Amino acid sequence: MKLFFHIGRYFMLLVQILKKPEKASIYRRQIILEMDNIGLQSLGIVAIISVFMGAVVTIQTAFNTDHPMLPRYAVGFATRQSIILEFAPTIISLILAGKVGSRIASEIGTMRVTEQIDALEIMGVNSSGFLILPKVVAAMIINPVLIVLSMFLGIFGGWVVSAVSDVMPVSNFIYGILYEFAPYDIFYALVKTVVFAFIITTISGYYGYFTKGGALEVGQSSTDAVVTSSIFIIIFNLILTQLLLA
Repeated sequence: MKLFFHIGRYFMLLVQILKKPEKASIYRRQIILEMDNIGLQSLGIVAIISVFMGAVVTIQTAFNTDHPMLPRYAVGFATRQSIILEFAPTIISLILAGKVGSRIASEIGTMRVTEQIDALEIMGVNSSGFLILPKVVAAMIINPVLIVLSMFLGIFGGWVVSAVSDVMPVSNFIYGILYEFAPYDIFYALVKTVVFAFIITTISGYYGYFTKGGALEVGQSSTDAVVTSSIFIIIFNLILTQLLLA
């Protein structure tokens, strides 16, 4: 019964979040600020993980497909497909769920326990919309940019490995990267990214918004937000893959 209680309260919160903003100019400023907090401040970790992820995928693929019947460019092809279809949109989103989700939950949770949200409601402000909607919109705009960057850096990491080691010839790797490229794969990855961004921000906002207690409960809400967001990212990854690729 507790699960149904949370599901119902979550969708009731979504209705409040998606109401028409009282003053659009304030929301625009908040969205720009959140794009910096959510996206630009995550560039470093996304870049580092993507480069090394691409390098590792290239090395593992090369050593596990060392068969005379397989063309050498298959390594580049497999690396590209792995990064674009799964590693960049899903793994990076899971990392952002930990970094961004915990930040959102703890920020809003702290505002709840210090009664700042109550003050907003007394002033007649739609507190849930004011606090959560800019984060949702900002993440749905900036996360696809991060994922495209992650794709590029992941493939770049694979190219660096092939260039500085004897894993495989660079020319074969580049040929595999270009071999039968389908733009729909990018579309599929970005659709997943937008859905994951919505999941991360709304679930984290939910746990933060309904925090009760003090500092200990804020920490627990942050943990619950990360765990729940990660679970739903994995679930929707399966659903979207079935819908878009099957």
